[in-house]
Amino acid sequence: MDTLSKRLISWASLLDEKTLEQAHTTARMPFIYPHLALMPDAHLGKGATVGSVIPTLGAIIPAAVGVDIGCGMIAVRTQFTRAQLEARDLTGLREAIERAVPTSAGAYNRKIVATAAPRITELEELAEKAGFDPGEYAGHWRHQLGSLGSGNHFIEVSVDEEDRVWMFLHSGSRGIGNKIAMHHIKVASRLCKQWWIELPDPDLAYLVEGTPEFTAYIRQLKWAQHFALLNREEMMDRVARQVSETMGEPVVEEARINCHHNFTQAETHFNKQVWVSRKGAIEAESGRLGLIPGSMGTASYVVEGLGNPVALNSSPHGAGRQYSRTQARKTFTRDQLREAMAGIEYRDTDAFIDEIPQAYKPIDQVMEDAGELVEIRHTLRQLVNVKGD
Repeated sequence: MDTLSKRLISWASLLDEKTLEQAHTTARMPFIYPHLALMPDAHLGKGATVGSVIPTLGAIIPAAVGVDIGCGMIAVRTQFTRAQLEARDLTGLREAIERAVPTSAGAYNRKIVATAAPRITELEELAEKAGFDPGEYAGHWRHQLGSLGSGNHFIEVSVDEEDRVWMFLHSGSRGIGNKIAMHHIKVASRLCKQWWIELPDPDLAYLVEGTPEFTAYIRQLKWAQHFALLNREEMMDRVARQVSETMGEPVVEEARINCHHNFTQAETHFNKQVWVSRKGAIEAESGRLGLIPGSMGTASYVVEGLGNPVALNSSPHGAGRQYSRTQARKTFTRDQLREAMAGIEYRDTDAFIDEIPQAYKPIDQVMEDAGELVEIRHTLRQLVNVKGD
C-alpha cells in the first residue's frame, strides 16, 4: 500500500504516469471521501481510472461507473473432472456455446428463449417501478439478454487446482446499459455547464444528490446493474446446457458466484454514508467470495475478501491493460497469440490479437499486490475459450 496523497492510496506496483495523473485529478474532486483507492490493475480510463474505487459524498460521477454498467463475472463449479472433460470433443463444445450465446458487438438473440422470458418479465416490472421505459434507450433490449459482447468479455470452461471443472464468464449490461450510461453522462455534463462548474476533466461531470437528475440516474443505474446480473445468469444457463450435452449428463451446480465490477451503491465507510463507485473493482468485504479473471490464456482466481477498510472493502477485477488495443495490434502477432493459447481450445483469428496476455499486466503480479485485499481460494485454468470479435 502506498499513500500517494491524503486523497489517493494505491495498491498498484505497476502504474504509468498518465494513469497516476488521472487518478490524482479524480481524487481532488471536492466530494471524494475519505480517499480514492487505486487497485493493483489500475490503468487509464475515460474520465476516471479503470481499477479505482471512488467514494463520494452527495454526488456521483456517471463516467466513474463507466458505460458498461454492472459488468462483472459469474462462475459455477460442476461435478465434472478434467479427465472427463478432456475425453470429450472440446472443439464441438466451443462451437456449441458460440451457437447458443450471441457474441460480438451488436449481436443479440433472434428470439426470446424459455429461460430468458421470466428474467425479462422481472426486468419489465423493475423498470415500471423505477419509472422509466428501457425501450426508449434500446428498442430490442429484451433480445440483448443472454448475449456476450466483445472486447475482454469471454466464456470459459476451466479447471481448478483439484481438476474440478468450472464454467466462467464475463459480461455486463450490453447495449442498453451503454445507452443509459451515455445519456446520464451527457445530462451531468449539461448541468455542470449550466451551473458554471469548472471541471479538471469534462468526463468528471457529476450529478448532485437530491436533484431529479440524480434520482433518475440511480433508479436506472440499479436497473442496468440487475440487467447485467441476469444477463450473466442467462448465459450461464445456456453454457450449462451445452456442457451437459457434451458430457452426456446434467450439470450439477456445486458452487456459484456472481459479482459486479462496474457499479455504484450506497455504503458506510469511515463513519459516513457514501456512494461507492467501483470502476473495475469488486466488493471484497470480509468473507465475501469474488472473481478476478486473468487475461486470455492465463489463470483466473476465485477469491475471498479480507475486508480491508482502507481499500474500502475492494479488490482488483482483473489483469488491467498495459497496451491499448491499437498498440497491441501493432506490437503482437497472431503467432504469439497462438503460442500463448497453446493447449486451449479457442477460435484462431486475428480478431483476438489485442486480447493477447502480453497486452495486460501479469496477473500474478496483480494478485501479489492484492495480498492485503483478498485471499485466493481457487486458481482456474481455461481449457475452452469463447470470445466475440
